[in-house]
Amino acid sequence: MSTELPPVAPEVLAEAVENLTPRLRKKLDAATEGCAAGAVLAADGTVTLRFGEDALVTLSPGPAGTITTADQATCSCLLAPRCLHRAAALGAAPLADTPPEPVATAEHAVIAAPAEPTGAAEPTGAAEPVASVASLEPVGTTAPAAALTAAQLRAAGALWHVAAEALAAGVTAGGAVVQAELLRAAHTARLAGLPRAEAAALRVVRGLRAARERRAGQRLGDLTGAFRELLHTAGMLASGSADPALTGTTRRAYAPGGSLQVHGLCREPVLSATGYGGVVTHLLSPDGTSYSVSDVRPGGLARARGAGSASVALGGATLDHAGLARGGLRIVGATVSPEGRLGAGRGVRATPLPGIAWTEGPAAPLFARPAAEAVAELLAAPEPAESALLGCDVTVVGAAGEHLLVRETRPDAPLLRLLPAHPHPELAHTENLRRIASYPGLVLRVLGRPDLDRTATLRPLAVGPVPGAEHTLRLPEEWLGRADLGYDRLQGAHFPQGDAAPVPLPAAEGPDPLADSPLWRVRRLLETGVAGGRRAVAEAARGTESLAAASYGPLRRAGLTGAADLAAALAAEADRRSRNVFGRLADPSPDGYAWAWLAAATHLAAAERCLIAASWAATPNAGAVSGR
Repeated sequence: MSTELPPVAPEVLAEAVENLTPRLRKKLDAATEGCAAGAVLAADGTVTLRFGEDALVTLSPGPAGTITTADQATCSCLLAPRCLHRAAALGAAPLADTPPEPVATAEHAVIAAPAEPTGAAEPTGAAEPVASVASLEPVGTTAPAAALTAAQLRAAGALWHVAAEALAAGVTAGGAVVQAELLRAAHTARLAGLPRAEAAALRVVRGLRAARERRAGQRLGDLTGAFRELLHTAGMLASGSADPALTGTTRRAYAPGGSLQVHGLCREPVLSATGYGGVVTHLLSPDGTSYSVSDVRPGGLARARGAGSASVALGGATLDHAGLARGGLRIVGATVSPEGRLGAGRGVRATPLPGIAWTEGPAAPLFARPAAEAVAELLAAPEPAESALLGCDVTVVGAAGEHLLVRETRPDAPLLRLLPAHPHPELAHTENLRRIASYPGLVLRVLGRPDLDRTATLRPLAVGPVPGAEHTLRLPEEWLGRADLGYDRLQGAHFPQGDAAPVPLPAAEGPDPLADSPLWRVRRLLETGVAGGRRAVAEAARGTESLAAASYGPLRRAGLTGAADLAAALAAEADRRSRNVFGRLADPSPDGYAWAWLAAATHLAAAERCLIAASWAATPNAGAVSGR
């Protein structure tokens, strides 16, 4: 079993690569590849990596388990610290998150949490784990609405330039040197007070790493979105005309939250590709504010399965997570993260409360309005909350491939696709959905997370019976009217006996406005640029006029002339490489190409968001834009 390397602060890695000579930089990618396989963990917590007979790199993480200073990474060779071995070892380690700003008014411990938001349902999309639990919390207070300083403008301009260079290089040429340049610019942005730009750059670097290492579950579309966010943020800030709020917010630890009363909604297992496992329990206050209690630590699948019945470490409460999901707490001296996670401080006191059914109290409004309205509200937000939950009553239609097809119990409602919130076969999500699919006509209440990257897709976390319905679930009384799909396993006794009312089965899954739209041509062009760089876009678009008509004609015929024009402009800019009389590039700057790529990517994101919103609306509106 290989030893995991300690996370490294981005600025430490950037400095190590910057100190290499041009000759050593060319060898860095080859030296980094596979060097972590021989790592050895010592009893004192240090990790050593051997490069040949004469070079031994020692990584000595600090108390938080992270390499935060240059002197914590040493090498025994004569060129150290400006050596290839040390830079390769640091480059093979995961990137640490930015430490949070301390909160002087709240001295407390917190429940462990993963590096990525627990709302993420994908099993392999988590970032590298970090040891400082407090640093896992998201941003807190927004920057004041003031004009950008000269230092911020310079930092944003520098970040735009290196981001444009990274985009022009693509994954194939986006090795350790390109990543280090991004990290250096990100660190400069952080020092200048641009935390949003820094976070976007770190997401791009992590995406480049995942793509180059061909990690399981890595999606080119995710890296494309990360590039879009980075270029948009850096470009708008560098222009000086952006809203100062685009600078982002600084990371904060937990802050005092006073007295709270919360009621359980459901619990879900958390499992990351980096070996973290656990549970998060979702809660609501009487005014509808969302909170959560998470317990995620190293341990992988075994811990994800067992944490669902583990005790809740919160203010001396005598509940486990199963009880909290169907109960409640009255909390005095609460500590809360900006995202609503509850901390377990020394001054926190919690008293259990009786549970409330979904039909009563703060949970009832979740099921009171059409799902299309809730999704439209999410998509209209500048930054949709990935952890937002919605509820709806549905009728089971049946299975279709990996989907469970259901129809919301409202007039003219479209077909919805239910996908496992976590597809790992050892968790209960997939098995429960398969069992539900075997009961066409079943009416049930679903609480889940909408997948905003897919049309009309919901990832359910819990289900329950519909009040007053005859052919619905029959759950044990102690379950309080809901089953957590990640932990509770539905059995035959939980389903109604006898035949349900006939359900009209569709001939197919129905139209998918996103898949049927010719916008996939623009998406493929953008992803080609991310994968292969500027040269790949130029090669893909180079050809005769008939080839261009075949590529963009369907877009124009569908009325998507804006998308067609932007895609054509991107292809033309990618192939514009004029040279002077000496054969040198006359305009080597990648700025024009990056702006053209960003314009097409922004237009595509807006168009896809409209199609996804339409897929949740009434059936006659679905598939308004289609064609191949």
